Amino acid sequence: MKKVALIIVGIVIAIAVVFPVINLVVGLPKGIVLGSHTGGPEGYVAAAQALGQKCGNCHTAQGNLPFYASLPLASSLVKGDIQKGTEWLDMVAAFAKAPAEPVCEAALAKIEKTILDGSMPPHRYLAMHWDGALTSDEKQAVLSWIHQVRAAHYASPASSDNLKTAVIQPVPQPPKLDAKKVALGNRLYHDTRLSKDNSISCASCHDLKKGGCDLEPVSTGVGGAKGGINAPTVFNAAFHIAQFWDGRAADLAAQAAGPPANPIEMASSWPEIVQKLSADATFKAEFEASYPGGLTQENICDAIATYEKTLLTPNSDFDKFLLGNESALGDVAKKGHALFVKHDCATCHAGIAMGGRSFEKMGRTADYFADRGKLTDADTGRAGVTKNDADKHKFKVPTLRNVALTAPYFHDASAKTLAEAVQTMGKYQSGTSFSPLETAQLVSFLESLTGELDGKKLQ
Repeated sequence: MKKVALIIVGIVIAIAVVFPVINLVVGLPKGIVLGSHTGGPEGYVAAAQALGQKCGNCHTAQGNLPFYASLPLASSLVKGDIQKGTEWLDMVAAFAKAPAEPVCEAALAKIEKTILDGSMPPHRYLAMHWDGALTSDEKQAVLSWIHQVRAAHYASPASSDNLKTAVIQPVPQPPKLDAKKVALGNRLYHDTRLSKDNSISCASCHDLKKGGCDLEPVSTGVGGAKGGINAPTVFNAAFHIAQFWDGRAADLAAQAAGPPANPIEMASSWPEIVQKLSADATFKAEFEASYPGGLTQENICDAIATYEKTLLTPNSDFDKFLLGNESALGDVAKKGHALFVKHDCATCHAGIAMGGRSFEKMGRTADYFADRGKLTDADTGRAGVTKNDADKHKFKVPTLRNVALTAPYFHDASAKTLAEAVQTMGKYQSGTSFSPLETAQLVSFLESLTGELDGKKLQ
C-alpha cells in the first residue's frame, strides 16, 4: 500500500511539474490585441502589449487557450476563470476604442489595484504558468500609462498636480455655462407643464432638497402610476458615462427626453409639451433669444441638460481631505476609507462621482438575485439595452457622492440604510463579511462624501 501511495504521489508531482515546464518551454498562448498598437499617449503600446499578452486571455471570451484547456477537469476550471475574469473586466471591450479614446476609469482602477496588491494572476494560474505574471518593467510601464491617462483625461479641475493621477478625484466647482440657458433649464426642470396633467416636474422625482432623488423605493408618476426602479440622484450626473441604471441614454439631454413621454412617468408627448410651452409668449421669446431654432424638443432637453451640468456638489469633507486638509476627516472615517480601498470598492466607485463610470454585475461574488427571490423586468439591467446575455444583471455603478442622503439604495431599493447597503456590497461584490465595527467605519466614510450646493452643505 505504501508503495502504491508513493507511486500516486509521484504521478501527481510529475503532472504538477510537467505541465508548467511544457508551458515554460512552449510559452504562453498568443495574447490578444488591445485596441490599436499605433499612436496614443506615451507608454500605450508597451502597456497594451503587456496586458494583452499576460492578462488578455482570461479577460475576454475570445482569448487563446493552452493546449490542455480541452481536458475534462481543466476545461471547467479554465471556463470558470474566464467567466469570472470577463465579468470583472472585459479587456477587449475596455480597450475597444483605445488609443483614440481613453480607457474608462473603472478599468484603469481595476488594473492598477491588481498590480499594486499582487492579486492577479491567481496562484493557481501561476502554478501552471511560471512566467505568467507581469515583470517589474511591465508593471511599471502599465502603471505609468494609467497615470498619464488619468492626468490627461480624468483629473478634476480641483486637483493639485500630485492628485491628478489618483483613482478618486475631488468634485470641482460648477462650470461657467451660458447663464441664459442655465436659467431656462432651471425653470424647465421645475416646470410641471412637462407632464400631461401639469402635476409633475423633473424635480418631483429628483428633488434638490432630497439629495437629488425622491427618497422613495420607486417614483410616482401621473395618475399615481408607479415606476419599476429606484430614481437615482441628479447631483454630479454630468460625470456619468451614460444615464439611467441601464445606460440607455447616452447623455443628460437624451435622458431629459425620456420621462416626459413615458406613460408611467409624465405621460405626455413632445408635440404636446412644445405646444403648451409655446403658448407662453415670454418663455417662447426667451428660447428664441438663446437658441436659433427657438422652442423645440431638442432645445428644451439641451437647456435642462445645461442646467443639470451645474448641479455639482463640491467641498465635501472627503474632498477637503483629498486636497490636503488631514483634519477634515475624523479617525473613524479615515479607517472607513482604508477599508474602502482595501476591499476594492474604489475600483468601481472611481473618478469624480465615485461611480457612474462603468456597468458592473450585481452579485459578483455571490448570487444576489437567487438570494433575493422573484425577478422583475428592472433586474435585467444593461442586457435590456445591449441584448447581450453577458450584460444581464449589470447596472451602471451608482455615484457615492451624497449617498448618505439618498436612501433607499440599489436599483431595487432593497437596502433601507447605509449600513444595510455596506453589508450587501461586502457580501455580493467584495466577498467580505464586514463586522459591526467595520460597517460603522465605512458608513462614517460614506457620510463624509456629502457636498455643497450653491455654497451650502446638503441636508
